[in-house]
Amino acid sequence: MIQQIASNHFNDANGNPAGGTTYGPGLCIGWQHGPLGRGDDRLAPNGCFVETVINAAIDRLMYYQRSRFESGYNADAIVHLERALARLQDRTADRDMREVEGTHAE
Repeated sequence: MIQQIASNHFNDANGNPAGGTTYGPGLCIGWQHGPLGRGDDRLAPNGCFVETVINAAIDRLMYYQRSRFESGYNADAIVHLERALARLQDRTADRDMREVEGTHAE
């Protein structure tokens, strides 16, 4: 079942992502506002990342898989979500290698 969500996404003065919120039944996400920085200047996160939401969905589906609601559909969904998470982790590794992770640099 797909439930309706409402989102407000914000940009800073330079057009960079600057946090926001997403709401739905039983759901309220405050997205990360601004970059975390690098090295000694790295900040603690102040909001949620897409990876966290994907990880939460995987966790819930795995819970179903340990119950009487185990199914091939859930297993397939887990594979695809894990693939999405891996691609985002690849992106982070690439940005880290180029020393732009934690910044708004491309």
